[in-house]
Amino acid sequence: MTARAMEPASGRDIDVVEVQLGRAPRGEMQIAHRCPCGAPDVVRTTPRLADGTPFPTLYYATCPRLASAIGTLEASGLMRTMERRLAADSELAARYAAAHQQYLADRLAIAEVTELAGISAGGMPSRVKCLHVLAAHALAVGPGVNPLGDEVLAALAPWWTANSCGAALAEGQQ
Repeated sequence: MTARAMEPASGRDIDVVEVQLGRAPRGEMQIAHRCPCGAPDVVRTTPRLADGTPFPTLYYATCPRLASAIGTLEASGLMRTMERRLAADSELAARYAAAHQQYLADRLAIAEVTELAGISAGGMPSRVKCLHVLAAHALAVGPGVNPLGDEVLAALAPWWTANSCGAALAEGQQ
């Protein structure tokens, strides 16, 4: 599977991401996924920043509500459980390794960054280091690509329903 077409970030999208992050976003970005409220919740960034710094996190979760919900899962010990399963389940490990390869291919389709050769994100292909990256990858590329990212998303309550992200962003908060 190769990178799917991403939506260009509009000026409004960039403003929203800045509010979400509490700082100006770094690097060129495209919208990889939108929350049901319409706001960006995952962006795809260029693998090299304007100053030449390599940036390994291709898919970045920007929505603070999403990030907070994922953080709760991380605090629950889910990463340790997933790592134990990876070590014991060769089929899961093979699917996770395939997700790693797909991530690398997506990055390479944008630019080759020799400093990042073979390095994806989130601990792939053999560890689980960051559920945020795995969930962002799963949201960006859709279900069935990153099995652990799909599991993170399935474990999340709908983060956007308690208070519409779009309404909060219209008021200048998130």
